[in-house]
Amino acid sequence: MANQAAFADTIFHVGDTIRVHYKLIEKEKVAGKTKREVNVEIRERIQVFEGVVIAIRGHAAGKSFTVRRLAVGNIGVERIFPLISPWIKKITVKSKGNVRRAKLYYLRDKSRKEVEKIVRGPLLAVKGEQEKKLKIENPANEKSAK
Repeated sequence: MANQAAFADTIFHVGDTIRVHYKLIEKEKVAGKTKREVNVEIRERIQVFEGVVIAIRGHAAGKSFTVRRLAVGNIGVERIFPLISPWIKKITVKSKGNVRRAKLYYLRDKSRKEVEKIVRGPLLAVKGEQEKKLKIENPANEKSAK
């Protein structure tokens, strides 16, 4: 089981929220001036797929990773990317995850809030609460607010 993968200089783990920039080629048939003439337009663009890495499998050249995100209407969308691909232009890590499993298939049954809570982990939630308490207890903040 693989728990981490590296693309260029970016290292990501299972549970991380990443953005995968991959190239799409769109072919469109366009009618010409005459009825029989048909031209094909080819456009290339970069599309971003952002989600949580739920699995990394394989090794060496056969390594692949699965990214899951929730689309409109809380519909889960998963996409499997091969790590060595000419179509992937860039991978950026948006946030690090704090998980204890190699495969996060159980996230398929969870809602968006539950997934965020699981992936962020209890340590990050406690740290955020401590920062809020410090802001409330600090009298310098109260003076500046008045």
